[in-house]
Amino acid sequence: DKIDISILRILQENSNTTLDSIAHNVGVSLNTCWRRIQLLESSGVLERRVALINNEKVGLPLTVFVSIKTDDHSKEWVSQFYSSVANIPEIVEFYRLAGDVDYIIKVMVKCVADYDAVYQRLISKIKLSDVSASFAMEKIKFTTKLPL
Repeated sequence: DKIDISILRILQENSNTTLDSIAHNVGVSLNTCWRRIQLLESSGVLERRVALINNEKVGLPLTVFVSIKTDDHSKEWVSQFYSSVANIPEIVEFYRLAGDVDYIIKVMVKCVADYDAVYQRLISKIKLSDVSASFAMEKIKFTTKLPL
């Protein structure tokens, strides 16, 4: 409902906002606000609360989007691929797509040589038929806020 959406908007902006402040801003009691947040968490709507880190300030300025095509869509291959990607920490996002490209991954690294090391680790674990990397030149919009 509108109150839950208001709570989610506040938490998306700053998950450290005090419970008292959230309750005041959405017009409910402290206990009601706490119960609603607990329900949002237990239902999985609110997955977790995290800190957003500036990638450049921690030495990971290069964002690489890697498009992957494969000829093998067997259950075994997919399982091995998912496992391989899960074990590479530089891969921060991973999606299966519809269309010409089967998968896209987002890699955060220090430099092109580090991306190549990630690429070499990946292809040593799984056979891929076509891999194409695109290097981000400029971050124009970045948000984790959903349009609620």
